[in-house]
Amino acid sequence: MNDEILNGLLLDEECTLTLGEMSRACAMHAEWILELVEEGILEPSGEEMRHWRFTAPALLRARTVMHLQRDLGVNLSGAALVVDLLDEIQMLRQQLVRMGGG
Repeated sequence: MNDEILNGLLLDEECTLTLGEMSRACAMHAEWILELVEEGILEPSGEEMRHWRFTAPALLRARTVMHLQRDLGVNLSGAALVVDLLDEIQMLRQQLVRMGGG
């Protein structure tokens, strides 16, 4: 029997996170989130950093980058490429389903 306790965060598409909430949800420093924004991986809404809001899909992207870096040693530029390709694959799958091929 596995006694491991799992913690989760369930977000809908309408939910947004502040920089601090995003940092806590990823268990990473806010500076790391800033690096993701600078690299173009995350695009927060809001003009000033204190007004930034991140969406649920942004959280998924950030956590994917976190796993790529931690588990595979992928650098930030490589992780940006991977998440962009994953997004493109998802978009193509959705188009295939809409066309009746999936």
